[in-house]
Amino acid sequence: MAETNHTNVREYINLCRVKCGNIPEAELARRTGQTPQNMNNKYKRNTFKVSELEKIAEALDANLKIQFIKKDSGEPII
Repeated sequence: MAETNHTNVREYINLCRVKCGNIPEAELARRTGQTPQNMNNKYKRNTFKVSELEKIAEALDANLKIQFIKKDSGEPII
């Protein structure tokens, strides 16, 4: 499967919400135990903790995978 690069976490979350049935931001907030306002603030600032990304992945019935990729080769470090 081809890897896709995304410029920021917010963009990636939005694409995942669409692919998982066009889940509204407010519904994702509810599923992760946040208020819609709090979720919206995180979207605006593009500030998500890894623990929050794990909750979002769970809400989307997905697993979270984070990798560091070498700039020169594009290969994962680990």
